[in-house]
Amino acid sequence: MTLAFHKYQGTGNDFVILDDRAAQFDTADHARIARLCHRRFGIGADGLMLLRNHASYDFEMVYFNADGRPSTMCGNGGRCLVAFAKYLGVITDEAYFLAVDGPHAARVEADGTVRLKMIDAAALQPAEVGEGAVFVHTGSPHHVHFLAAEEGHTLAEFDVHSAGHAIRYDPAYDPAGVNVNFVEVPADPAHPWPVRTYERGVEAETLSCGTGVTAVALAASQRGAASPVRLQTPGGLLEVAFQTQPGGGFANVWLSGPAVRVFGGEISL
Repeated sequence: MTLAFHKYQGTGNDFVILDDRAAQFDTADHARIARLCHRRFGIGADGLMLLRNHASYDFEMVYFNADGRPSTMCGNGGRCLVAFAKYLGVITDEAYFLAVDGPHAARVEADGTVRLKMIDAAALQPAEVGEGAVFVHTGSPHHVHFLAAEEGHTLAEFDVHSAGHAIRYDPAYDPAGVNVNFVEVPADPAHPWPVRTYERGVEAETLSCGTGVTAVALAASQRGAASPVRLQTPGGLLEVAFQTQPGGGFANVWLSGPAVRVFGGEISL
């Protein structure tokens, strides 16, 4: 049996995407999903997505982490799936689709930028781990850690894997764990904010995380950043716009950046 697939990336956050409008893919076979995402024995990706039909929306997004397990929302994945839906002709320039955290609006711009409306976020909470860190849920749970001077002069020098792994598995975040973002505060808050993210489910640093940079942008608003906030990930530049609500929450949150089809092919199962 062969499986047709498409490979997409959004600022280096890469995905295997399947056109599953016929609902034939076995979503219970987590070992197969993990193998398809494996970078040695499969196609290689941070996650796998299915595009499925839905009676009330343009399409439905079904997402799995690289470990093969169903996941919470993936912002870059959502943007890539919108680009894929346009590639298939399911949409033209605008989309309204269903994901695990609810409905999302999106738009594909003429230059290829995909803008995705994220869910509203509650007020930032002090994190259970780390001085000055905050927690916010942006479709996925995120811990945001602003680097102090004693932790390294630059984010590039910081050991994201070790520190991120420790926080991701800290008992304070049991049982599901958390995604961990490390941020270097720029001298000018109008400049891009450097971000590196350790993602649960991938269990490693990824080149970019959409829900992660969204969390960082909201947290950066408490440190002088004004909407829209630009964020520099190892895989590229993203932008997050938002409105601050009375009580400290956030609404009209939009994540914007590139979403690129890398290649397509078939793999033997």
